[in-house]
Amino acid sequence: MAKDIKPYPAERKGERVQLTTLEELNDMARQVRRDIVRMLAEAASGHTGGSLGMADVFTALYFNILRHDPHAFWEHDDHDMVFLSNGHIVPVWYSVLARSGHFPTSELGTLRKIDSYLQGHPASDARLPGIRIASGSLGQGLSAAVGAALGKRLDKSDKDIFCLMGDGECQEGQIWEAAQSASHYKLGNLIGIVDYNSLQIDGEVCDVMCIEPFADKWRAFGWDVYSCDGHDIATLIDTIDRIRNRPNATRPAVLLAVTVMGKGVPFCEGVMEDNSNWHGKPPSKDDCKKALDILGETSFGDY
Repeated sequence: MAKDIKPYPAERKGERVQLTTLEELNDMARQVRRDIVRMLAEAASGHTGGSLGMADVFTALYFNILRHDPHAFWEHDDHDMVFLSNGHIVPVWYSVLARSGHFPTSELGTLRKIDSYLQGHPASDARLPGIRIASGSLGQGLSAAVGAALGKRLDKSDKDIFCLMGDGECQEGQIWEAAQSASHYKLGNLIGIVDYNSLQIDGEVCDVMCIEPFADKWRAFGWDVYSCDGHDIATLIDTIDRIRNRPNATRPAVLLAVTVMGKGVPFCEGVMEDNSNWHGKPPSKDDCKKALDILGETSFGDY
């Protein structure tokens, strides 16, 4: 980071939240889902299904797994780094960034509004700590993560690079070029996490273009492959710990996080869970109210 970067203004820093128990983490994941449906309903635009489906993964990352200091993001660069390749699910990222202290939660309501830095896809902005590159053109995020992992090696840093991807996104050829590069350069500090929900905007992933045998493809490209329930926070944390504790790791690793699109909002009618119709559809005001009733109040409070 250039030395002339000024410290991030104190008035734009959010409240830092430290979570120590599984109960607190699950409560936070529920709050993140509340944030998502409120943000999207107010914006009347955006991607609901994948954002809800990855709430547990992002909660585990930002409140337990990552080695980062949200109040010193611009002051120094030696953090674990996160890249969101499937950038359309950015509402979940904005929620955890705000609630972990990167910026005030009161700003979440500006999603997709004119002059807001909370765009519909993530963009690097001096007003928005936590996001390093613009993303959303599917397939590109892993390439950026490979470059960052090489940079960490040059800096002799022990920090890790995380790249979040969608399973439908893995139909893109650039993902596999980047995967091949990561293996070639022996990037043991690179951890991919795939939202393995088997759905994309046009329906079932394997009806659009089958990616199976998915785990075998990653192994063939020289990656260590792990899989777990993407809604079980304790298992997510344990799996990432196992990845990090591999002895003398010289292979990149990928975690196939099995998730349900729209998780947490099982409407009786117009079902949101496991329904590709909600990939790019925001909840209406009525949908939002029903979803918030289902999710229930949390100890963290709405923005």
